[in-house]
Amino acid sequence: MGQRMKSLYDETIVPKLMEQFSYSNIHQVPKVVKITINRGLGEAAQNAKALESSLNEMATIAGQKPVVTRAKKAIAGFKIRKGMPVGIMVTLRQERMYAFLDRLINLALPRIRDFRGVSPKSFDGRGNYTLGLREQLIFPEVDYDSIDQIRGMDISIITTAKTDEEGRALLKEMGMPFRNN
Repeated sequence: MGQRMKSLYDETIVPKLMEQFSYSNIHQVPKVVKITINRGLGEAAQNAKALESSLNEMATIAGQKPVVTRAKKAIAGFKIRKGMPVGIMVTLRQERMYAFLDRLINLALPRIRDFRGVSPKSFDGRGNYTLGLREQLIFPEVDYDSIDQIRGMDISIITTAKTDEEGRALLKEMGMPFRNN
């Protein structure tokens, strides 16, 4: 599955972007380096069962086992002690990254209700893109009956692009459905 996205990048996107931004060298063309998927656990932090189901769900979506992120310091107002699990995250690279990107763009995003495209403004100034998803159900591999609660996640796509414009062009060519506004 990731092969399709990779060959699309190599054969179609690279020449197109080289022309668009008049790069002199093929290595100047921006590429996706990694994708991190991150989910804060919130009130599920105290609940071992919720943590377990979140981990399984994330592993299903990403195709790779997530790591548990823990609190660096105690925050009394949030009832958080140092070392408590506060979130889970996965970093995808290479083959798995392309496979995930393919599924995200072609399968998951179109399944969002009233979907009009993702915001073209969620770049960080250096060509990296982050989008938040409200529910995990848009991934076809998540089984509806196995969910205990609807939880979202943040997906960051890290690219080698120097500017937002280059990052946007790269993701647009990969098929990311940006809104026109």
